[in-house]
Amino acid sequence: MQPQDISQFEVRVPKLPGRALLGLLLAAVAALVLWNTWYTVAPEEVGVVLRFGRFVRQEAPGLHFKLPAPVERVYKVPVQRQLRENFGFRTGELARRMGRLGGQLEAESLMLTGDLNVAVVEWTTQYRVADAYKYLFKVADIQTTFRDMNEAVMRAVVGDRTVNEVLTVGRQEVADMAIQKLQALCDEYETGIVVDQIVLQDVNPPDPVKPSFNEVNQAQQEKEKLINDAMAAYNRAIPRARGEALRTVQQAEGYAADRVNRAKGDAKRFEAVLAAYRRAPNVTRRRLYLETMAEIFPRASRKVILDEKARNLLPLLSLDGEVKK
Repeated sequence: MQPQDISQFEVRVPKLPGRALLGLLLAAVAALVLWNTWYTVAPEEVGVVLRFGRFVRQEAPGLHFKLPAPVERVYKVPVQRQLRENFGFRTGELARRMGRLGGQLEAESLMLTGDLNVAVVEWTTQYRVADAYKYLFKVADIQTTFRDMNEAVMRAVVGDRTVNEVLTVGRQEVADMAIQKLQALCDEYETGIVVDQIVLQDVNPPDPVKPSFNEVNQAQQEKEKLINDAMAAYNRAIPRARGEALRTVQQAEGYAADRVNRAKGDAKRFEAVLAAYRRAPNVTRRRLYLETMAEIFPRASRKVILDEKARNLLPLLSLDGEVKK
């Protein structure tokens, strides 16, 4: 089979009339214009409409229409979403992309404290857009400006405190003060941002001095432990000594009151006996004698009773042993 000459074939393209081509072009332009006349605003956003670059209105969430670009343009701002900025660290895909920029992250987090020590402060700022117009048009490059404001405020707050306050007990105070100063700065620059929260994620000394810093912390903890043990021993011994002293004083006071009351009672009884004796001497004398005998007789082991009126009787005494008392 002999190959055929390709030049023998002709491709015939139907030629459209000029009016048909123009109509097709106009239809495409009309479709593009109609496509650019409507837009949708998400529930957490507001739409800011510009006409020839000038602000004209804001649109609520939903379906809306506008003049086609470049007459009117729409910028959607998330006003109901909580946004966040991380300082000194990154998360997710951004962390992988910035893995080679360790120096930049260290420059963000490395700060000088009020006692001329260095601390690495990593924090997160959570904020919302309260005014979409100010957020878009009052500040050029709002994100970079907001990050610079965060760094300036945090460095000022950390620079007013010691390194121990920043690393330990003063972290919440640092965060609260940073929120106040950052919000005041945002209001002054008319950024349209409301700062919700600042969280200190991690505060550490720089890596080269971490071992020495840990040793200092361990020594301080040991010191606090010894002080607490001493205070515990003090709290155990002092109240016990005070209680024993109070008990001794109370016993002495009770003994003194008992002796005084007994002495007063004895004196009152003697006065009563004296008055009774004066009224009836013989009866009182006999009663005293009988009461005395009643106390003595139970103590005697052997009793010999003689009648003083007996005559010519020899008392018989036991002579086989000594009389036991």
